Amino acid sequence: MIRTIIADDHPLVREGLKKILKEEHDFQVVAEAVNSAEIFALLAKYEADVLLLDINMPGRSGIDVLSEIHTIAPKLRILILTIHPEDSLAVRALKAGASGYITKDAIPSELVVAIRQVAEGHKYISNKLAGQLAQSVQKNTGDLPHQSLSEREYEVFIHITSGKTLHEISNDLSLSPATISTYRARIMEKMNMHSNAELMHYALLNKLIE
Repeated sequence: MIRTIIADDHPLVREGLKKILKEEHDFQVVAEAVNSAEIFALLAKYEADVLLLDINMPGRSGIDVLSEIHTIAPKLRILILTIHPEDSLAVRALKAGASGYITKDAIPSELVVAIRQVAEGHKYISNKLAGQLAQSVQKNTGDLPHQSLSEREYEVFIHITSGKTLHEISNDLSLSPATISTYRARIMEKMNMHSNAELMHYALLNKLIE
């Protein structure tokens, strides 16, 4: 039996995932979480084999808590499930300790395969992502500007380029507006840009947002 915890702040997404997994005879959803604090509380209460982890949740991001989750539950396999295009965050997630990365537009059968694969101790990436990684190695080009950002800076960058206001980002990430402003200034400096419009244009050009 593959015991699974679902961590996603959208009720409809959680219900859809539970419906998919209930159709498999060897899957069991043992718990659900809507933010990182709930994940840690559940890990102290339940034993699980796989954590389905959304990246964008209230409070700390999925990638931000990966290493801490591994400290608490070193045998737990983490499969990132996100709306973000694979080439924007997949490498970051895998380097941070995720066992796999899959986007929410994947078909249910692919999700089932991904969960089984990571539960067995393997890594999972889609054929599309594998091709992108191979292509990036072959090109042997320097990093793009956004790749110089820290995990939290990148998270703030995505929120900014999604058109959210300072206070909306502050509420979403449970950080003060002043802290968000500091992150924004660092992002501008590292990427050599001077306005939100420039950041948004860059994000759209590089398919980091839709």
